[in-house]
Amino acid sequence: MSTPLSGTRAIGLVAKREFTTQIAKKSFLISNIIILIAIVGGIIAFSLFSGGDEDKSKIGLVGSQSLSATLVSNGEAIGTGVEVTEVSDEATARTRVQDGDLDVAVIPSANGGATVITNKEITTNLRAIIEGSVAGQAQSEALTAAGVDPAQLAATTAAAKVTLETLDPPDPEQGQRIALSIAAVALLYMQIMLFGTYVAMGVVEEKSSRVVELLLSTLRPLQLLWGKVIGIGAVGLLQLAAYAIAGVGTGLATGMLTVTGTAIGVLIGTVGWFILGFAFFAVLYAAAGSMVSRQEDVNATAAPLVILIVAMFGIASMSIGNPEGTLSNVLSWIPPFSAILMPLRIAAGVATPFQIVGTIVLMLTVTVIFSIIAAKIYQRSILRVGKVVSWKEAFGR
Repeated sequence: MSTPLSGTRAIGLVAKREFTTQIAKKSFLISNIIILIAIVGGIIAFSLFSGGDEDKSKIGLVGSQSLSATLVSNGEAIGTGVEVTEVSDEATARTRVQDGDLDVAVIPSANGGATVITNKEITTNLRAIIEGSVAGQAQSEALTAAGVDPAQLAATTAAAKVTLETLDPPDPEQGQRIALSIAAVALLYMQIMLFGTYVAMGVVEEKSSRVVELLLSTLRPLQLLWGKVIGIGAVGLLQLAAYAIAGVGTGLATGMLTVTGTAIGVLIGTVGWFILGFAFFAVLYAAAGSMVSRQEDVNATAAPLVILIVAMFGIASMSIGNPEGTLSNVLSWIPPFSAILMPLRIAAGVATPFQIVGTIVLMLTVTVIFSIIAAKIYQRSILRVGKVVSWKEAFGR
């Protein structure tokens, strides 16, 4: 006589079966390889085409070599790069501007001014660089003519600097935080929706093929339920971790991400909240799947869950631009909205340690309560084959 399986052993065997079945599918492996290549390749391509230094404005300068250094230094001072090329004469400068080889041509005049040749209106920054350089050059020459050493004057006035003190300084990492927030929200939405559906479809498949009757001859319904949830959840977690590591790793390697601590924190937070969010929805998806005998009927029983997940994603999308807003702050305390809003707030750097711990406790508490309810529905519905089990019947005695 064989020894009955312990609860932990039974759940572990079911989880292992679900995990190996999912990752062994060729479609799963191929699709994930393609997605990983797309993530890595997309980030690399973006860094190559838009992540480097911005294009420098090409200036052609006729004579006055001293003005060349002034143009470059003034450009660097305001964060606009310029590339100065010496041109032999005015006619050549005009031709090169007309042909598009140069953005502008600067032709100094005898009175200290300059004529600027361009095909179209130049940017405000470039105009400021040229005008400031010409004026500065004229001033330097006037000082020299008056017997004043411009270098000595500059050294004397160097200490007269204006110090800017900002009470609410801008976050230099804001752009990267927004990008990480968008990525976290999109990944969580996709993973929770996708793998929750996998759970429901798996339950229906076993029920329609009567495999569940064979499994329940040796397993309890709750052991089968939790084994399926844990096994499929582990696959989703593995996939999410692979996407996140590939994205963050490539971003750091290419220089697209420089906030290493923030990036790693968002990665860990996203993985952690996926576990909580998936646990909440997976048992409900399993309950929804147990109420039908055909896969095409799953949409009807799972519709409330889909609506709730879409609503979570919609609210999170609206909150990306204002993660400190009242909507985001209030709903982040309410499960299951916490599962998608808290990673967003963590990425944005506006979540306090108290809020993080508090929302985790609330999410765990509500998940346990809903798990008990879903488990009862699963037990009462899993062996009912044929018509769709109504919610009244599922909750009935």
